[in-house]
Amino acid sequence: MSEARWYVVHTYSGYENKVKANIEKTIENRKLQDQILEVIVPTQEVVEVRNGVKKAVSRKMFPGYVLIHMIQNEDTWYVVRNTRGVTGFVGPGSEPIPLTEAEMRSLGIADIISEKEAPVVIDVEVGDSIEVISGAWEGTQSTVLAINPAKQTVTIEVEMFAGQATSVEIGFTEIKKM
Repeated sequence: MSEARWYVVHTYSGYENKVKANIEKTIENRKLQDQILEVIVPTQEVVEVRNGVKKAVSRKMFPGYVLIHMIQNEDTWYVVRNTRGVTGFVGPGSEPIPLTEAEMRSLGIADIISEKEAPVVIDVEVGDSIEVISGAWEGTQSTVLAINPAKQTVTIEVEMFAGQATSVEIGFTEIKKM
């Protein structure tokens, strides 16, 4: 399996957050969490002065672009390329070219995205019974359906409306093995 790299996707102006949301929904629907690890729209806090009033606002660092941390293969290329609002990957021709670490630093986003995080070791495996020990689902007991080391989450099923089972992601620190 290839290594996950950061790619830049060009979008219609103003569609960055819609593209991010659509790709994240597709990742969930197609169970691609292990191939498309993260989708971000880099922003920075700036102070605007309007009518003499200072106001802190979040502004897109690269309007018209979305960064995607993924393993590039036919499935991920197809999903991203065919997302509404995406005009294509940044790179010559149709082949996406990953960003180098130097490019990430020069863009000023290496500190936002730390590619070399210390691996978190978790003592649960898919199929293990766990209990949620904090957060909205505290006290819930369930079975681990999936583990996402990149996001440091596990996927479990919880009962929501009228006993309907729904998959939710819970952080590694919010669970304990039973």
